[in-house]
Amino acid sequence: MDAAGRLVDVETEARRTALRYRYQQPVGMLLRELREERGLSQFALALQTEVSQRHLSFVETGRANPSPELIGKLADRLELALRERNRLLLAAGHAPVYRETSLEDVELEAVREAARRILKAHEPAPALLVDRRWNVVELNQGVALLAMLVAPHLLESPINVMRVSLHPDGLAPHVVNFDQWREHLLARLRRQIAVSLDDELAGLYEEVSSYPGVKGTPVATGNEAADVLLPMRLRVGDRELEFFSTMTVFGTAADITVAELAIESFFPADPETRRALEELS
Repeated sequence: MDAAGRLVDVETEARRTALRYRYQQPVGMLLRELREERGLSQFALALQTEVSQRHLSFVETGRANPSPELIGKLADRLELALRERNRLLLAAGHAPVYRETSLEDVELEAVREAARRILKAHEPAPALLVDRRWNVVELNQGVALLAMLVAPHLLESPINVMRVSLHPDGLAPHVVNFDQWREHLLARLRRQIAVSLDDELAGLYEEVSSYPGVKGTPVATGNEAADVLLPMRLRVGDRELEFFSTMTVFGTAADITVAELAIESFFPADPETRRALEELS
């Protein structure tokens, strides 16, 4: 293993240790850490959650235990995900509030059907529904454009978007601006890991960040979309196609599984790509 690989291993293990430790702290220390990460003073957080600064100080120092209602107010202002809210409640000795339903449960069929409709409407452009670990849950016909560039072993279930994107047998050799795109995806993973306490996600980061690099060749295209969004520039045969993507989530989710689903939709960034999608469809 080279020096870069060893550095990745050290960083990943340090990140995993930090994740394991974080929610073992007393709830007051945890709340203070979350507040400071967001650049909020104790006075500002108290004011915005309509609680006295004195009481918040008592909570942070362990002299008072926060009620479930107070945790809810603080979590709203700190913009915590549902999974983290449950962990915060447990750290304070309260029962978790939000449930986590299996994707295969009949109760989530309406959610999956809604996602299928969105994916279908996005054709012929690629779009897919992913879970919190970037495994594909649903996809549309437009994804076939990307899949034809990927080795079969990467398309076995569960298909993982990060592996497909960064593996040398996946899209990596076909992405013209691969260096930029790789760093964009890895940065996204790092942000998720920083707040998710997900050891499997940390393992995924360790895996995909260790893949052999494929040298990209970022070249100015004169495309206005590239000035405001990082595009994925994909070489397909003798064509170079350019996409930007959006992430869509369920805005009123009260279930952890639903809250962690996201639809990634790829849009043509130039007229040539739009024409190519229409022809390939």
